[in-house]
Order: sequence, then structure tokens, then C-alpha cells
Amino acid sequence: MVAEVERLAGQLVDLAGMGADIGTVGNGPRPGGLRRMDAAGGWFFFLVTPRDKLIVVVRIMPPFQSV
Repeated sequence: MVAEVERLAGQLVDLAGMGADIGTVGNGPRPGGLRRMDAAGGWFFFLVTPRDKLIVVVRIMPPFQSV
């Protein structure tokens, strides 16, 4: 699960580097500006701070059968 989140976060960084607005990627925004993206049967929340060129993965939620 963590490897998949790392891979997807890396792709978000690559997209941002090409000038894409990653603040519109995934589901959201949620309270506080968080966005949700599905990954490996679970999901993760991330926060985009475009001025700082930073993507913060806030919480990783594995598939329910793994919890």
C-alpha cells in the first residue's frame, strides 16, 4: 500500500512539474483543502500547497479487509 501511495505521489509531483494543476486531482476538496485519491483498494488524503511546490500525504487508509 505504501509503495503504491509513493508511486502515485511521485506521479503527482511529475504532473506538477509539467505545469498541471494538481489541486484538481482526486476527490475533493474536503475540509482544510484535503483531497482524496484511491490507491491499491484503499485511499489516501493529500494536501497541495502550490506556492511551496509541496504535496503532503496526510493519511493512508488501507483496504478495509486489511484493517
